[in-house]
Amino acid sequence: MRTRCLLTLLCFAICFSIPASLWAQSRVKLNAYTTVKPAKDAAGHVVRPADSVSALATFTYNVTSSRDGNSYTGAMVGQDPFSSGFTTTTVTTPIVPLIITFNSVATGINKKGILTRTKGQITFDPTVADTACLTAPNDVPLTLTQQSPIFQANNFQFGPTAVGDTQYIDAFQRANFWQFVGGTDYHTLLNPVVFQPITLNIKSADGVAIPASLFGTCGSLGIVTFKTLDAILTGSLLPQLAAQGVDTSQFPIFLLYNTVMSVGLPEDLNKCCIIGFHGATGSPIQTFSPIDFETSGLFAASVHDTSIMAHEVGEWMDDPFGNNPTPAWGHTGQVGGCQNNLEVGDPLTGTNIPTVQGANGFTYHLQELAFFSWFYGAPSIAVNGWFSDNNTFKTDAGPVCQ
Repeated sequence: MRTRCLLTLLCFAICFSIPASLWAQSRVKLNAYTTVKPAKDAAGHVVRPADSVSALATFTYNVTSSRDGNSYTGAMVGQDPFSSGFTTTTVTTPIVPLIITFNSVATGINKKGILTRTKGQITFDPTVADTACLTAPNDVPLTLTQQSPIFQANNFQFGPTAVGDTQYIDAFQRANFWQFVGGTDYHTLLNPVVFQPITLNIKSADGVAIPASLFGTCGSLGIVTFKTLDAILTGSLLPQLAAQGVDTSQFPIFLLYNTVMSVGLPEDLNKCCIIGFHGATGSPIQTFSPIDFETSGLFAASVHDTSIMAHEVGEWMDDPFGNNPTPAWGHTGQVGGCQNNLEVGDPLTGTNIPTVQGANGFTYHLQELAFFSWFYGAPSIAVNGWFSDNNTFKTDAGPVCQ
């Protein structure tokens, strides 16, 4: 990697460079990373956590970091784990499948990592069976998503401790604050509601599809610019959902299938691939997230099926408005420089917990997530005194990143 990458609470600038020699190989592996779109006011300034207004069930925390001695305030989804009388918080989660047609198809790639392309159509549809990359009866991405540990209960054990027969992100959050909520009825659950699919047609200038034959992969991959997809989501689809009764107490997920985003030109693989993000928009604030269900084979093996959803939903739960500040940390996961927000997936992008077999027999991939104490400092208040939910991190994030 020839460039350093910096992602801060206020903005992001991701710049990946891949040696030209990689493009000459018959099979390539693309970079996978995520981002966040924080809530902003009418003037375009990031809203402070204390000023974030939404009907979403959240609590406000205040913590003094042992890493730098400063105090931080943020908001998380659910009930305050530092209180008492715990009950279950349930957030309605519309799942909106996006059927996306691209009108430009890649035909080759040059030494600089730029795709050549021609007119043509490839459609990516999470509601139909994919018999090339998946195996019946578990071959429909939407169904697999519904049946996944993101939404269905599984027995989760982190190290020697059973944290609950529950959804993965709830298990993570219980473990996150285990010193206070272990053995209690503290839960933060998602209630998935599947909406009718929405069909999108992407202009040639705004996206390109890589056919499976180009790099000899299992499936094709669609690349749409971040700017294009975000404009569609915030300018068109979220208003449509609002007209159908979806309000800011809910968390809509836009389900993509083998479709990712680029920063800049979609044919430039040096600026690919955003595999998902969580965003916050409007006033009151509506949270949302477009997420790829990935099977194309163009990414590392750890980036597969629901690993991306685990990353994004975990980050939404612990940083719903994208504005929770932390002492600067970095040089880990997808972050090559320094970052100063509570994005629990970013420090461990590409690192998973052990696979989980669903009741349907499908083997699910779930990304490991960093605990609250990793960001703000030891001692850990998490399960087993850990700093991440598979114990990859043995200490907190350390001295403030420079």
